[in-house]
Amino acid sequence: MRSAAEVIKPATGRLADPLDQVDYRLAQTPEQKDEIYRLRYRAYLREGAIRPSADERVVDQFDDAPNAWVFGVYLQGELCSSIRITVATPELRTSPTVEVFGDVLHPKLDQGLVFIDSTRFVADPEKARSFPELPYVTVRLGSTAGVHFNADYGLAPVRPEHMAFYRRVFLHETWSEARLYPGLVKPVGLMAAHLPSVRERVLARYPFLRSSAFERRMLFERSESRSLPDGLVRPFERASIVPNS
Repeated sequence: MRSAAEVIKPATGRLADPLDQVDYRLAQTPEQKDEIYRLRYRAYLREGAIRPSADERVVDQFDDAPNAWVFGVYLQGELCSSIRITVATPELRTSPTVEVFGDVLHPKLDQGLVFIDSTRFVADPEKARSFPELPYVTVRLGSTAGVHFNADYGLAPVRPEHMAFYRRVFLHETWSEARLYPGLVKPVGLMAAHLPSVRERVLARYPFLRSSAFERRMLFERSESRSLPDGLVRPFERASIVPNS
């Protein structure tokens, strides 16, 4: 199984709207979470990013953090990919990437910046081969969160061999050289994109990455007790709705 970054190919335009085929589901039940943890294990193990384990699952303390959302992406009812979105703010800094690159990120949080930390991005390579847009619609959740929370930067812990791709496609810049990430045997570097600056350029290339205010509320607003601190959500002043014609 190749890494999620490796199976991303340039958008082909063969589908008018690839989102018609996908279903985003927030992992809430033990069964949904376990299925995602097992997908992570299979993906990481085949690309040599982790060592074998008896329970055949990849899970950590950040999965249940109050500022984290773990999504599964489904095609025809079948789990095909997953990503974890964490919102790191000056008031709530619990984040896997902040933990690894704290010397870089804490000073920026002290300045009042808000980060979207996208981690645990995995995709089934067989599904990605038959549906090339799968990785794009998966990482779309990070950009959607960026709009919903009016975040300043999107963060990406990336292996060195994939940095050029993130720089070219998602306009990320390198903030730190590679370091070991807890639980992984291959180091990752820190990349980031200033979302207000790059958003329209990325959307011009991949218009299906746009989202509506309704979709963003459905994905990220919570009514249960696991809620974010008051004042975290800062509405984006120019909410994206539909692709421009």
